[in-house]
Amino acid sequence: MRAEVDLVVPVKTLDRAKSRLVGVGPARSALALAFALDTIGAALPAVRTVLAVTSDPAVVLELRALGVESVAGPEGLNEALGFGFDVLRGRDPDSVVGALQADLPALRTAELAAALAAARGRAFCPDRQGTGTTLLLSAPGEPLSPAFGVGSAEAHAASGATPLTGPWPSLRHDVDTAEDLALASTALGVGRRTAALLTPVCG
Repeated sequence: MRAEVDLVVPVKTLDRAKSRLVGVGPARSALALAFALDTIGAALPAVRTVLAVTSDPAVVLELRALGVESVAGPEGLNEALGFGFDVLRGRDPDSVVGALQADLPALRTAELAAALAAARGRAFCPDRQGTGTTLLLSAPGEPLSPAFGVGSAEAHAASGATPLTGPWPSLRHDVDTAEDLALASTALGVGRRTAALLTPVCG
């Protein structure tokens, strides 16, 4: 994809994040923060800009330490993405704007870069189950039209987005449950912040 790519990453307030992560030692809020920071840290070298949409002051503080811009926006996922899209597209009308989920703690920079390079026009990456979406990209200068939620992969395909199904397992492995996290940790390896939380549990 030749145009510059800017990403919107929505991050829920930590007290509402990852409600399905039960049976894991560290607090859900700490894990959700680690997921987001590992995801964004891996994404940064692959794109021009990462803009986080979050209203949580703890998240804002951590992102500031990484040099990542954040803006307060709506809590609803598609609403937050639309808000971030408007901010980024207002800065560069011809850019590609992408939506990246914040729960990809195993994300590898090279795999994200490969998916971005493979995209032609509006495109999306389905999750490993094939039903959800981890990444959605606009065409240059065109709307993003996010439809995240149950069955989002089908919804994005039906709206004309092209699926990205190359060899990038870390981009497809979002974490919603303890089982997802265990698989990400053992099969792929998670980022350092997530790993630091899990090490005392596993050690």
